[in-house]
Amino acid sequence: MTAPPLRLTLCLLTLNELEGCRHDVPNIPFEQFDEVFAVDGGSTDGTVEYLKERGLVVVGQEHKGYNGAYLDAFARCTTDAVVMYHPKGSIDPAVLLKFRVYFEQGYDLVVASRLMAGAVNEEDGKLLRPRKWFVRALGLAAALLWKRDDGMIADVLHGCRGMRREAFFLIEPLRAGVTIDLEMVVRAYRLRLRRIEFPVVESPRIVGETRFKAWPTGRAMLRYLAFELGRRAKAETHKS
Repeated sequence: MTAPPLRLTLCLLTLNELEGCRHDVPNIPFEQFDEVFAVDGGSTDGTVEYLKERGLVVVGQEHKGYNGAYLDAFARCTTDAVVMYHPKGSIDPAVLLKFRVYFEQGYDLVVASRLMAGAVNEEDGKLLRPRKWFVRALGLAAALLWKRDDGMIADVLHGCRGMRREAFFLIEPLRAGVTIDLEMVVRAYRLRLRRIEFPVVESPRIVGETRFKAWPTGRAMLRYLAFELGRRAKAETHKS
């Protein structure tokens, strides 16, 4: 029996991204998705009004924080998988066309990578690349600690990614915090879910600065790794 066609949701994550939306939204291939909506974290700059004018459904974020935005998106999803996209003018919306192909090949987690061969990171060309180096180190640490099969994800923190809805709830994501992108990779390793990344070109965001400040975000990621190590230690203790 032939499997039914894969149904795919696109979720835009927004928080005061009016200029980014104006830049990206007109170029998003909405027709390639079976369901489209935005989860907004409380914009006050006209982002919500702009998206509604473009005919998009905008959902006010119910759970606080970055993890909460993902939880809201996957809870609302009625299809097989969700692709997350941040309209801030840094990633060409054309990359959204690639996700369906990988999901149809059976992958559970698909990441648009700024770190693999053929990709471009916004810090490339600079002498010092602290964010890029930190993400690379974090990715290597996660792979060394938990990857036991093929399919390393180098860019563990890029928010342009997609996951099957069933797999997302299977990993039991934390309900609070900013670590969801890393969680998806680490727990995909632990559960041996199929994962893949493909290269993308990243440019600096067109307006404003990242909301993920380097030191607080980095500290949260390291704490999360420690938390996962604790989970593993407890699991091994119960087995023995």
